[in-house]
Amino acid sequence: MRDWPMIGAAAKRLAILKARFSARTTLGVRALVTDPSGRVLLVRHGYVPGWYFPGGGVEAHESAAEAAVREVFEETAIRIAGRPRLISLHVNPRVSGRDHVAFFHCDTDEVQAFARPGEIAEVGFFAPGLLPEGVTGATARRIAEFVEGRPPARDW
Repeated sequence: MRDWPMIGAAAKRLAILKARFSARTTLGVRALVTDPSGRVLLVRHGYVPGWYFPGGGVEAHESAAEAAVREVFEETAIRIAGRPRLISLHVNPRVSGRDHVAFFHCDTDEVQAFARPGEIAEVGFFAPGLLPEGVTGATARRIAEFVEGRPPARDW
């Protein structure tokens, strides 16, 4: 199991390269999950640095909202209360000009999250004004836009 982070990192790099050089559009999701106290759920992967929103790719025959719910549960064991609400849709030029991210807001009544072994190194709820060191730029920007009610940026 020690080699899992290296396998995950290699697989992620391969997926990014494939997306860059393929002609198809890709769609991923990220979810801003808030608990009853208004804290935000973030994950730290074992194969890339930084804190992110839970999320991942939309699978065949799956809606973006369904993917958001699935990814949150797979990565954190958190169940979403109600339906995810689409906040914005972004292009992710760091991956390719054809990669898009659907960004959802989800509520949960749960306050205890669990990291998925192998993929997720750490998970937690954080107050928007007290984010952990290493939160990614895109994650911090989306939280600020949400909290301050600003229009979302075009790029992820």
